[in-house]
Amino acid sequence: MWSCHAHDMDVLFASHWERFVDDAGAVSAHNRRARSVEQTPKENTMKVSRFWHTFRLCMIQSAHARADYARKHDIYDAVGKNVFIMDRKVPLYAKLIRFHNNIGVASNVLFVPHDATHIVLNRCTRMDASQRVQEIIGCIEVMDNVFIGSNTTVLSDVRIGPNAIVAAGSVVNRDVPPGSVVGGVPAKVIGDFDAYIEKRRRQLYPQDLGPSRQKISARLVNHLWSKFAEDRSNGAST
Repeated sequence: MWSCHAHDMDVLFASHWERFVDDAGAVSAHNRRARSVEQTPKENTMKVSRFWHTFRLCMIQSAHARADYARKHDIYDAVGKNVFIMDRKVPLYAKLIRFHNNIGVASNVLFVPHDATHIVLNRCTRMDASQRVQEIIGCIEVMDNVFIGSNTTVLSDVRIGPNAIVAAGSVVNRDVPPGSVVGGVPAKVIGDFDAYIEKRRRQLYPQDLGPSRQKISARLVNHLWSKFAEDRSNGAST
């Protein structure tokens, strides 16, 4: 049934479980210290629900199937058609995140519709209850035809696209213009969406050697290593 070994699944689950427990523990500890009150039944239900969906997502191998699960169980504000989401952890305040259609979210993309600076600010200043700093909470909307590269962080109050690419490792702290390619920390426009499509239409290898079901042939490996060396000998690596 699975295309990977049970050990691989155990390692995968353990990794995501540790991330979830670390986050949940930090938030829980903060809530207990900051409020010094017992949690309401509604808060407990929300935490259990987030944990349960994260657990279920860890068991789903396909990134497209994970998006389908999120749509079916109403985890986010919306999940459109033809969406894949690589990560398995349900973000905090997931209802503030909306995905439109034809979207790819690569590995370890972090959606952060909130911040925690208010915790520090309210401890370091002497203010009565009416002057306390509020937690920043905002929406994140990903429009049609968007790809978000690995290890990107998307902060609150951000709209991405439509027709946009976010380069791997970016920090998106403001809207990404339609038809653009952005990258960096913070993310800035570094290219044009249509120009990127034209660039990607160049053939990188013979069509019959292309990957199949996330596997590559020995012929494709040899072809790409040969091309890699040739490009550098011709000074074309950039």
